Amino acid sequence: MMIDSHVHFWNFDPVRDSWITEEMSIIRHDFTPKNLTRTFNDLQISGCVAVQANQSEKENEFLLTLADQNEIIKGIVGWVDLKSQDLADRLAYWNNFKKIKGWRHVLQAENAAFILDPKFINGIKQLKKFNYTYDLLCYHNQLESMVKLVDQVPEQPFVLDHCGKPDVKSQDLKPWAQHIKLLAQNPNVLCKVSGLLAEADWKNWKETELFNCFDVVFEHFGVDRVMYGSDWPVVLVSRPYQDWYQLVRKYAEKFSVAERKRIFSDNAKQFYTL
Repeated sequence: MMIDSHVHFWNFDPVRDSWITEEMSIIRHDFTPKNLTRTFNDLQISGCVAVQANQSEKENEFLLTLADQNEIIKGIVGWVDLKSQDLADRLAYWNNFKKIKGWRHVLQAENAAFILDPKFINGIKQLKKFNYTYDLLCYHNQLESMVKLVDQVPEQPFVLDHCGKPDVKSQDLKPWAQHIKLLAQNPNVLCKVSGLLAEADWKNWKETELFNCFDVVFEHFGVDRVMYGSDWPVVLVSRPYQDWYQLVRKYAEKFSVAERKRIFSDNAKQFYTL
């Protein structure tokens, strides 16, 4: 009963989804749960967490509708304006929809002033009373701000998306690894092994380049705080879903059956209360 902790769904809009550039043409169209069903069946993956790709509350409604229609969606990471004066009311409203497990903002598009804005941090501090999680999405050169952020909210459950997007292509991993070590010292922070193929040379990456990143993540977070995710359909810019899944499975062969179960299932279920 495996869980993919990180997938996206969208009805492609070239204006709204301008981050999907022409060179990413393979994902410049609609992606729905039906596109994943056969792959999940073949790999015996029982469900997924659908993560926001659009920063509006309409995204929450879109994902909730998909979840009502598709059993593979076990949980949702939505979007809400954490700086809003009405945040408490909005969280109370969305708390009526139990499939919504947490929230995310595309922090990789923001600067340190936004990330460390007291209004933003105060917003995150309101999540705990609703038992909401928070996904941290950033590039490797923003990890210092993430460390400062989580230090201010020690009781909030966080998960770092895509290993903090290390520079897989250049293999300049030392600064990233140092910040991963610092971030992992917070026991309330987990990490998703996901999204790394998008940070690599899409067509010419080497297995060892990915495994170098995995080594750092597992050394500091350990098997109890790492969860498998695909970042589908973004992963398709490099390889089919199955290739990424098999790559992570190959790396995880060193772990026991119980440890692999944590990585591919239990950690996500526990973190997101699936």
